[in-house]
Amino acid sequence: MPSNQPEQIRALLNAVNTIALVGASDKPNRPSHDVMVFLQRQGYRVIPVNPRLAGQTLLGETVYPDLTAIPEAVDMAELFLAPRFTDPVIDEAIRLGIGALWLQIGVINEAGAARAEAQGLTVVMDHCPKQEIPRLGISPRKPANSIS
Repeated sequence: MPSNQPEQIRALLNAVNTIALVGASDKPNRPSHDVMVFLQRQGYRVIPVNPRLAGQTLLGETVYPDLTAIPEAVDMAELFLAPRFTDPVIDEAIRLGIGALWLQIGVINEAGAARAEAQGLTVVMDHCPKQEIPRLGISPRKPANSIS
């Protein structure tokens, strides 16, 4: 069962530093772009993942085509994908040993979440960190790579 309890979400958001944002968009009006800006301003390092934008720079970070291509460890993968596209990314996160998986609001994959949790990943589903951080009173950290 996904870790959707406030204390579990708070602990996760306080523990992670580097987030791979799968489904990142270069369009400022898209929710994934807005959330990436917000997370950077909160001091998280956010690495964008989008095969269409791979090799480009988005908000100061290189865009990668998939999780496997990221040349450093990430603490959490956040998915901005239609649920039907999440299974391969969930399996990739499991293979890579990424510690946490966050499925954005409306991104619901019960079987995938159960599979990830069975492999030891912390899973949050159908929530948004941009909403949870202020709701839970999580203080900004020292910026890793912040866009003002």
